[in-house]
Amino acid sequence: MVEWRETTWGTEISLEYGKGIRGYADAVGPYRVFGSNGPVGWTNEPLAPGPGVILGRKGAYRGVQFSKEPFFVIDTAYYVVPKSELDMRWLYYAIIHHKLGEIDDGSPIPSTTRAAVYVRDLSVPELAEQEAIASVLGTLDDKIELNRRMNGTLEAMARAIYKDWFVDFGPTRAKMEGRAPYLAPNIWSLFPDRLDDQGKPTGWITSTIGQEVEVFGGSTPSTKEPAFWGGDIAWATPKDLSSLSTPALLSTERQITDAGLAQIGSGLLPVGTVLLSSRAPIGYMAIAQIPVAVNQGFIAMICEKRLSNIFVWLWTQANMETVHQNANGSTFQEISKANFRPIELTVATPELLRAFDETARPLFDRIVANEKENRSLAATRDFLLPRLMSGEVRVGDAASFV
Repeated sequence: MVEWRETTWGTEISLEYGKGIRGYADAVGPYRVFGSNGPVGWTNEPLAPGPGVILGRKGAYRGVQFSKEPFFVIDTAYYVVPKSELDMRWLYYAIIHHKLGEIDDGSPIPSTTRAAVYVRDLSVPELAEQEAIASVLGTLDDKIELNRRMNGTLEAMARAIYKDWFVDFGPTRAKMEGRAPYLAPNIWSLFPDRLDDQGKPTGWITSTIGQEVEVFGGSTPSTKEPAFWGGDIAWATPKDLSSLSTPALLSTERQITDAGLAQIGSGLLPVGTVLLSSRAPIGYMAIAQIPVAVNQGFIAMICEKRLSNIFVWLWTQANMETVHQNANGSTFQEISKANFRPIELTVATPELLRAFDETARPLFDRIVANEKENRSLAATRDFLLPRLMSGEVRVGDAASFV
């Protein structure tokens, strides 16, 4: 790597402290506010120009962030100012590659100090090579971000359709008020034109979630028995759902063996099972895209009756306040199966439920496809990043991966 110069981080960059700011969490300004572990709010005045790099300074998790636009940094993080000719996006990937966010000074509150960063060695290619490396890796990250935004839009669309049809009774109210149809005729005709004495569309019935789905819990095989662990059967805990960016569960952190599965009364739950974390905290949700066993922190719903899993997922999200109201516990709140099953819901006609599933399921299927693509893109990025940053793989060879 004759064209790469050997230097230190302190020679190439300055880590500038963020500043204190109030009200950012609830603000609606145009500029992102970053903390130690990522975006935390908005503000009307930026602290640094874009593009820029943010490095966490304090806390258990000190992430690395890249901002294309001007941004603000609070006092738990640094923003990076280059001292030489450096491409900012290449610099972002270099910081990740060198794991600067994992440097720990050993204090009670984990911290990354400037001194500890500055003394570390760094190899820097020519600017054109920096830009080419950043372009390859950035193209992958940009596609991942585009898919994330698309998934957010698709999920919002599904929620909006559910709310209009089954919470606000929008089409029925529109008919009652003589407004023009706003759905396809074959769907519009499925909605009643009036509400009954209970305030729901005529012909719809009141049921309970326990009557409409099969509700299961789970358990944890003994962690003292090695024969139960390390197999190829997915075993989920609420932690697996906490980090999801979409409602699709594609994998789990831990796996169990057939012997471990035999310790769980609910067994292996099928693809399509709706998962709701039932404690610590209540409210994480996903639809399993793999057969999965679960621990005791779940209410698992198998939807093989008239309500589809898409409907049940959206119903549960829309009624989360009611779920919390039915929870109990002194140390932490928990919703038991016994308290969950009697929660009431309104059930539309079979024809309308089918129409809803035909409308909403393609949105969810697209979310799942995007999430699978993102995992593939991230794996490619993570494979290329250390090789490009070390010079092991040259940009021309890496281009075929993108």
